[in-house]
This record gives sequence, structure tokens and C-alpha cells, in this order.
Amino acid sequence: MPRESGRKVVATNRKARHDYEIIDTWEAGLMLMGTEVKSLREGHISLAEGFCHFDRGELWLEAVNIPEYTQGSWTNHPSKRKRKLLLHRDELIKIEHKVNESGLTVVPLQVYFNDGRAKVEIALARGKRDYDKRQTLREAQDKREALRELRSRNRR
Repeated sequence: MPRESGRKVVATNRKARHDYEIIDTWEAGLMLMGTEVKSLREGHISLAEGFCHFDRGELWLEAVNIPEYTQGSWTNHPSKRKRKLLLHRDELIKIEHKVNESGLTVVPLQVYFNDGRAKVEIALARGKRDYDKRQTLREAQDKREALRELRSRNRR
């Protein structure tokens, strides 16, 4: 049986890019139970409220909802449990120092399968203020209007 190859995105946290200024990103492994993997392969996950925190030098993913697998029985998993993120020790130390010293936070951006293994893209982020969010939306709208105007000029 051939192995999966490539990258298959399961879920994206679009709200994170709106609410936070992304500073740096990492790819982390995700420690899952069997029924969680099966549920992920069906595309069932919600990253909206998800966040990461450190506990005794380990990085944990919390408040991410992976619903129970429909064909699972007594082996099913709790849907909102803590899940350990797998990173190299030096990456963990680097992230933890940045979070502790400058008030940054770690948020999940995307969950995907990379060559058949569940991965999560995490980001070191700084929260945006309301006026920053409005400014970002205004810049995106101005860019869309400029592109629309260019297209209409090119058609003439």
C-alpha cells in the first residue's frame, strides 16, 4: 500500500491572522490518539479558540476541538483535551524565552498532514489592537479597489 505524500491541509485558523500580528512560525508534531487521527482525516477540527502554553518545559495545545470519531466506540477520545506539541528542545527553549520576556503568545495557525503525519503550524504572535485591525482591513480593501480599477482600465 503506497504511503501518503505531500501536504494536505485539514483546517486553518483565519481568525488568528486577523487578531494577531504574526512574528515567527514553526511546524510542530501533534501527539494524538488513534480516533483523533481518524476524525482529522475526515476534516473535523475547530482551531478558532485554540492556544498554546508552556507547562514544565513542554508546549501544549489547548481549546482545540476535535470531535469524537463517529465509528469509534469505547476507545473514543475527549473532544477538547490537552494535546502535546512535539518540537526540538532548542526550539522550545527559544519560544519559551520569547513568550516570557516580551508578552508574546503562541497560537495555532493550521493543522495538516505532511507525508501522512499530523502537524500543526504554530506562530509566535502579538495581539493587535482594534485600530490595528481596522487599518489592516482598510489596507486590504484599498488594495482590492486598486486592482479592480487596473483591471477595468486594461479591458478598455
